[in-house]
Amino acid sequence: MTFYQHRGVLPHKRHTVFKKSDGSLYKEQLMGMKGFVGVQSILYHHNAPTEFFKSEYVGKFSPEYETQTELRPRAFFTDISKVDGGDAIQSREYILGNDDLIIGIAEPTKPMDYFYRNSDGDELLFVHYGSGKIETTFGTIFYKDWEYIKIPIGTIYRIVPDQGVKTKFLVIETTSWITTPKRYRNELGQYLEHSPFCERDFFGPDELETHDERGEFEVLTRKHGQMHKHYFKHHPLDVVGWDGNIYPWRFYILDHEPITGRIHQPPPVHQTFEGHNFVVCSFVPRLFDYHPDSIPAPYYHSNIESDEVLYYVDGEFMSRKGVREGSITLHPGGIPHGPHPGKIEESIGAEKTEELAVMIDTFKPLHVIESSRYMEDEDYQYSWVEIESMD
Repeated sequence: MTFYQHRGVLPHKRHTVFKKSDGSLYKEQLMGMKGFVGVQSILYHHNAPTEFFKSEYVGKFSPEYETQTELRPRAFFTDISKVDGGDAIQSREYILGNDDLIIGIAEPTKPMDYFYRNSDGDELLFVHYGSGKIETTFGTIFYKDWEYIKIPIGTIYRIVPDQGVKTKFLVIETTSWITTPKRYRNELGQYLEHSPFCERDFFGPDELETHDERGEFEVLTRKHGQMHKHYFKHHPLDVVGWDGNIYPWRFYILDHEPITGRIHQPPPVHQTFEGHNFVVCSFVPRLFDYHPDSIPAPYYHSNIESDEVLYYVDGEFMSRKGVREGSITLHPGGIPHGPHPGKIEESIGAEKTEELAVMIDTFKPLHVIESSRYMEDEDYQYSWVEIESMD
């Protein structure tokens, strides 16, 4: 998913003289994917983006996974997280991951007093609740409840929650890119008529605020699973203008228009995004199936080659018992999964659902991060067992 946008002031032609009022040149930077043949944006800085005066090696970014356990459904209650505040990076608590992505939550209680740059892959933040702003190289995005925010690989940013307002993010960090499904775009990249969203639903930075102050500014950089610090004597968000197809954007989950039918529709109709070896789906309030004998609840199914993760946002999820707002469930490939006992019968005749959830399907196995085990509901795996009457 790429379409051209621009902010700020730009020269008429790229790679040409672009002068400041004092006669000096703005510094042009091309930020591109796949060398020089992928999508790209061009940014114009007050200062050279290469101009750091000190660097430090911080250490390895290596969440520790649990040792191998039995194959079973898993559930985690993120509302009992023990991470005691911090900023939007410090408060990240990771729960699941593999070589393609890592999934967790963040509940920042203070603004970042430094900047962050993930040069390993795109990040997707889902705002469960809260409001604030994300200051980036491309400008500022103001976030609110139930928005997805994509931060492209290599983007320098910091997150500033609104004071006195609690913020909670579902965090998806990748080692690739995040885009929309190819089947919803034509050969020129425009969304097709049957797509559940269109270009009008995606918003780039709300404003470009250019900083030209001097001082000491820290940028924490992640690359190849290693953490580094770079220090600049100029503010890193010093861009006066940019244009192109790479930039952070936001998408409100309720702008995903549900696709419904006479009988139960499979999960791919809920897909909103995709990356390398994973997809992200949005379960939004919708009308149920309208065949007179339809069963709205999903049928039992075995996605033998994929793992399914659900993050429960709001409402009562129509096929599950015992989960609550902020729960994360993992249904691994290789064994079937489906509705809890009674949920199939309960769904018959229902006209709609108000559930809201984010689903992540991966095509490589996910592993549980050891430090998150205290959040696990150990009884979840047995919740499909119907207790027989003792009469």
